[in-house]
Amino acid sequence: MNILVTGATRGIGKSVCENLTGNIFASGRDEKLLSIYDNYCACDLTNELDLRALGDYIASNKIDVLINNAGEYLYAPIESTEYCQIKHIARLNLEAPIYLISRAVPYMKSNKFGRIINIGSISGVLGEANAAVYSATKAGLTGATRALALELAEYGITVNTINPGWVDTEMGNSSASEGDFTKEEITECIPQKRFISPVEIAGMVKYLISDEAKGVTGQSINLCAGLTCGY
Repeated sequence: MNILVTGATRGIGKSVCENLTGNIFASGRDEKLLSIYDNYCACDLTNELDLRALGDYIASNKIDVLINNAGEYLYAPIESTEYCQIKHIARLNLEAPIYLISRAVPYMKSNKFGRIINIGSISGVLGEANAAVYSATKAGLTGATRALALELAEYGITVNTINPGWVDTEMGNSSASEGDFTKEEITECIPQKRFISPVEIAGMVKYLISDEAKGVTGQSINLCAGLTCGY
């Protein structure tokens, strides 16, 4: 399989790349960090020219597994959120994944096989105060996942979203520090009393791209240590 992972230089994306077998194609903004991979495309997904270049890269390399992982978190009251921030988060978290899917699908259709996995967030499932833009973009991914699963099912293409809760990554820990509660206080509110490990998400990705999961499509899977179950 030819597998492309966005946001591959750190955190969840890096763990996914390290735990999958196949031809790994990585993308991210930092070319120096990407150089650990044999195949990579350095790009900024909020830049239209870069985004189109990655689309061309996907099409030319016959990608049959696309993992839309790149994204950013924004914690701010809505009245303090600038238009440029809304535009940036929407472009990166929602517009870019949908565009990349559009470039991957023609080959997947011709090959009668494809796996598309979007990395969402429980913030898109439950909503999160002071993170409306982030929550909205991640909820949008879930809507796109369901629609595309229906559209592409007859071609042997599955589309799913994984919604992590708090994850023990640089982004997860920095997000915790930006909020109103300490990491310890956040952990106390999680039923399993822990942050999710990136390797757990990689394991779910590995399952979803396997033949055993060919009947799993259009799903929004919460991998959150029980956080969405309530208190």
